[in-house]
Order: sequence, then structure tokens, then C-alpha cells
Amino acid sequence: MNVQTGSSNSTSAVAFDVADAVLKNVITVGLCISIICINSVLVHIFVQHETFSLNPRYILYIHLVINDIIVLTMLTLLYMLSYTIFTLNVSLCMVLIILAICTNINNPMTLAIMAIECYVAVCFPLHHSRVCTVKKTYIIIAFIWLSSLLTNLPDVFVSLAVESSEFFHLRVFCLRNTVFRHPALPQKRDISYAVLLVIVCLTLLYIYCKILLAAQSASTDVKKARKTILLHSFQLMLSLLTYLNNVVEAGLKHLFPNSIVIIRFFITILITIIPRLVSPLVYGLRDKMFRKYLKYYFLCMKNNQIDI
Repeated sequence: MNVQTGSSNSTSAVAFDVADAVLKNVITVGLCISIICINSVLVHIFVQHETFSLNPRYILYIHLVINDIIVLTMLTLLYMLSYTIFTLNVSLCMVLIILAICTNINNPMTLAIMAIECYVAVCFPLHHSRVCTVKKTYIIIAFIWLSSLLTNLPDVFVSLAVESSEFFHLRVFCLRNTVFRHPALPQKRDISYAVLLVIVCLTLLYIYCKILLAAQSASTDVKKARKTILLHSFQLMLSLLTYLNNVVEAGLKHLFPNSIVIIRFFITILITIIPRLVSPLVYGLRDKMFRKYLKYYFLCMKNNQIDI
């Protein structure tokens, strides 16, 4: 009788774990796919209308959106693979992890550059067209990618130097710590993230104080400018949590050692997904030009031309 009860309880626990895992994955993948679809429409609008491609602000924004699409696509892909085939080839996993990390790091740097562009537009409007050009914008985007690659490629080089050739043909559960196993790499990662965090935070603190002072002295659209700055600041702060991902996870695991799965789920939602939901709200819904085109695509408006 006791054996039957124990077996029944074990079966119920397994069923609960499976249902809980399915629910978490449905929520995560559903949110990712929804945001990817919205951002894909924004990219389509940008590509189809030359007005956007001639404005550095929109170029930086669409770079942010493309990074979000890549991050969420990698997250969705890894989630689905982890629950279907469970393991991946080490070399393929390295490529996916590096791409996801680079695009994730690109976001705070892109937002910092967008803040600088906003600062120039508000505080030095007469010099904006000379300082913020399309060519310089693409050069800065290339610099952002170079910086993120230089931050993460050493992990690959160290692994190539210390791991055996057989290791790269193994199949593992695709996580950063399972493919980049050298004990010095986590310390290198934390130091590089700390340096980036300090640089971006100091830049944002200085720029937004200047913008707020300029907005207070302006005579028109002060209320709207303040709301935009506050919303943009919130977006930046959420993206900066990327640099604190490992610290937050380690701290929560220490406090709640029996809730690792739940901790990872909430960190994924709060640090990886929610900041990507804010981006469409900032420009997709609040920006006048994007809003008109979004109405056209989502509300199936019959007009073939939209006056801007």
C-alpha cells in the first residue's frame, strides 16, 4: 500500500514538473515570438521608407531592434532545442552563445549612443546635422559590434588553446558555462562587464542630467520631452541589467538554492525579454512617424499612401 502511494506521489510530481516546464516555455517562447513579430514589422517599415534611413536616430533605433530580434531568436531557438533534442554540438553552441552575448551587450551601448544623439539634438540643435550624420552613425554601429566581439572572442581563443579537439565534437546542454569551461573566463567576463557598466552609467548620468536641464529651460513641449526622457531612461536601466545578469543570478541562487529553475525563468523574463518589449513602445507607439505606419500595417488601413 505504501509502495503504491509513493509511486502515485512520484508520478504526480513528475507530471507537475512537466506541466510547470511546459507553462514556463510557452510563456517565454510566446513573449519572444510576439516581440519578434512586432520588431520585424518595424524593420520592414524602416526598409520600405527612405525617410527613416536618412535619419541617424532611426538608424540607431533599428539597429537596436535588429539586435533585439537576434537575441530573442537565439533565446527561442535554444529553448526549443533544449526541450526537443536536448544537446547541441559544442562548436555550434559556441557560435550561438557568442552571437547572443554580443547582441545582448550591443543594446546598452546602442542606447548610450542614442542618448548622445538626443543630447546633441536638444543642447546643440544648430550643430546636430553636422555632428550626427548617416555615415558617422554606421561607423559607430561598426564600432559597437567590434567592441562586443573583442569582449567575447577571447573566450573562444582560450577554449581553442586549452580544450582538446575531441571536446569540440561533443554534444552538450547549450549553456555558456558548459562550452567555455576555463575557470579564468568567468572572472574575465565579470571584469569586462563591470568596465562597460561604469562607462555606460557615467555617460548616461551626465547626458540625461544635461538633457533634463535643457528640457526644463525649453518653452515648448517640455512635458512631452520629460516623459520621453523618463521612458528612455527606464529602457536604459533595464538594458544595463544585462551586465548584472550573472551577479543577480548568483545572489538569488545563494538565497534560494532550491529554486534555481524559477530564478532562471524570472531572470530571463525580467532581464532578457521585458527590455525588448519596451523598445517598440518607445519608438513604435510614441513616435509619430512609426505610429502612422504601424496603424497602416496592424489595422489594415486601405490607404495606399500615408501623409507624413
